[in-house]
Amino acid sequence: MGIFSGSSSNSSGASASGGGSAAERKEEVKQQVRQELAMANAQELISNVNKHCVKMCIATPGTSLSGSDEACLSRCMDKYLASWDTVSRAYVARINQEKH
Repeated sequence: MGIFSGSSSNSSGASASGGGSAAERKEEVKQQVRQELAMANAQELISNVNKHCVKMCIATPGTSLSGSDEACLSRCMDKYLASWDTVSRAYVARINQEKH
């Protein structure tokens, strides 16, 4: 919601006054969709890291984390993010390869 309202306020004023072409508006909408997808992907990544790492590292939930719990969470998050990065890069490379 913030992305749409923040980036469209300047451009919609220009479009309403006749300053923006249809092609420019189309590109603005594409950019907004890309930003929304990136935000959704980031939220899903964080949710998955929380779900998997907390489940794996914290046997008995309490009011605080032990040193070993913190270390496990840190390692798990690092590994999960590195794996996600590797998969993302491979996916983008595959998409680019199929375009050509």
